[in-house]
Amino acid sequence: MRRFLLSFAAAAFAAGALAATPAQRLADLASRYHEAQSRFDPLTATLSGDNRFDDQLALTLAPAERTRRFAAYRAFLKELAGVPASALPPAERLTRDLLERSLRGRLAFERFPDHLLPLQQMDAVPLQLAIFASGQAEQPLRTTAQFDAYLARLRALPAWCDQALANLREGVRRGVVQPRAVVEATLPLIKSLADPDLARNPFAAPARLLQGDPPADVPADDARRLAEAFHREVGERTVPALQRLLAFSEADYLAAARTQGIGVSDLPQGKAWYRLLVRDQTTTDLTPDQVHTLGLQEVARIQREITALAPKLGFTGDPLKNGGLLAWARSDPRFLPFKTEAEILDAYRAINDRVSPQLPTLFGQLPRMPLEIRAEPELTRATASDHYTVGQADGSAPGVFWAVINNPATYSVATMTALFLHEGQPGHHFHLARQLEMPLPEFRRRTWINAYGEGWALYAETLGHELGLYADPVAYAGELRLEISRAARLVVDTGLHARGWSREQALAYWMDVTGASRQQAVVQIDRYLAWPGQALGYKIGALKIQELRRRAEQRLGARFSLAAFHDQVLGEGSMPLAVLAQRVDAWIAAEARRAR
Repeated sequence: MRRFLLSFAAAAFAAGALAATPAQRLADLASRYHEAQSRFDPLTATLSGDNRFDDQLALTLAPAERTRRFAAYRAFLKELAGVPASALPPAERLTRDLLERSLRGRLAFERFPDHLLPLQQMDAVPLQLAIFASGQAEQPLRTTAQFDAYLARLRALPAWCDQALANLREGVRRGVVQPRAVVEATLPLIKSLADPDLARNPFAAPARLLQGDPPADVPADDARRLAEAFHREVGERTVPALQRLLAFSEADYLAAARTQGIGVSDLPQGKAWYRLLVRDQTTTDLTPDQVHTLGLQEVARIQREITALAPKLGFTGDPLKNGGLLAWARSDPRFLPFKTEAEILDAYRAINDRVSPQLPTLFGQLPRMPLEIRAEPELTRATASDHYTVGQADGSAPGVFWAVINNPATYSVATMTALFLHEGQPGHHFHLARQLEMPLPEFRRRTWINAYGEGWALYAETLGHELGLYADPVAYAGELRLEISRAARLVVDTGLHARGWSREQALAYWMDVTGASRQQAVVQIDRYLAWPGQALGYKIGALKIQELRRRAEQRLGARFSLAAFHDQVLGEGSMPLAVLAQRVDAWIAAEARRAR
């Protein structure tokens, strides 16, 4: 292993030395870093729209692979030190800065045993791979080569399951285990993936597609061969591997799962681990206590908006007590008009028809990639939130807004406008589709930074005011309901992971502040237990963008252009909030000089 690592580093240096100028050396290094990271984590590459590695499923949770990955990061960082920023043209300095931040950010997690927590209900590897089996998500299944690629990836899943099983055992031994609520939310999903009935098993979906109405680009002989291969693989190897994993999880692991001390801070090195997660997910130096206080302040501010809105909706009770207006709006029939999934998807398309013609007034640059609206696959509806997936820059695959529709009769019309602005356009679609279309180094085109991405999408919800959508008090009530949930996340996430809150305490707070039912609250709170820190990026990022907008408006006055501001925020893709502030401040200064 040591000989391999040394040769890896030497090869990295040798390859970099072939480039002539500092800018060329940086471009070469950035390209090799992206290639290495994509091989270390090919599922994430697929999720980012890079389909070159769709036949791979790396054992990133194996200790030896983990060691190799961090050694590679150190080698890249050492090589980057030989390309000082002062030697680069201004345009490349941002790439160097972002590359160094990415490498240091990844290396900071080396001492924390996240590989011992491979299973949770949000995005564990078997769940993501099962979603890909539908052919509706980021891994396409339209040609023989694409089916073969997915089959190769599926063949690697048993090894992943066995390694996950070993890691779970080691986690039990070391006291690094999930909260019981996370395990209980995960078990039904793993059980469905371990179903021996291939007529139902999600991993056999490609076989069912090939036997039923195969894509036109798959010849009949290939369809028969592939269907048989999928049946053999799923029945003889995939299902037994998942059943081994399920059996241990249902018995030993569930018994060892945490019922007290359920936050990250309660794990070994937990306090430092959570502080790092906060820094990573917000790209700030805010402490958990500062985030908690900010959340309380934002909740109070939004509650004042809710109180002022209540009379416009004809609500006469206490707008805040026990969920007040928001709880009422979740159950009042006029907010629940739908009977079918198709009606909801049509309603989203109608919102898009109102939004699209107005977007050129708010943006100088629009994505070329089309946007589609689809329902979330059945497998993940119970635990998923509405979300977006990016397509292909060449237009061969659209960006998709996935609406999670469990029961159309309980789907609220109130939140649909804000949700579409967040998940569709101009939220995630404008960020990720535009980023993919930019002439940037590949690692920057595929980079996701939570506070920037979710912060932009939450900020995009507020643009419903400029678009005239919140003149409708129902739509505005929905926006406030979503916004207060993002503020409450700051409170419950830090409460659970830094302040010793119990799950019941978090559930009670969530229901009281957001008006959610207990079932709805359970999905949210268990998400924050499974993804500590992730929920903090939304509000922290949106507040920073709003602050930068106010700064630009005050400094530039009549010269302020909202479209130009938005183009500055989105114009270089994902970046930490401090780097974004530097970029916007430089633009403000340049615009102010032109006004003299």
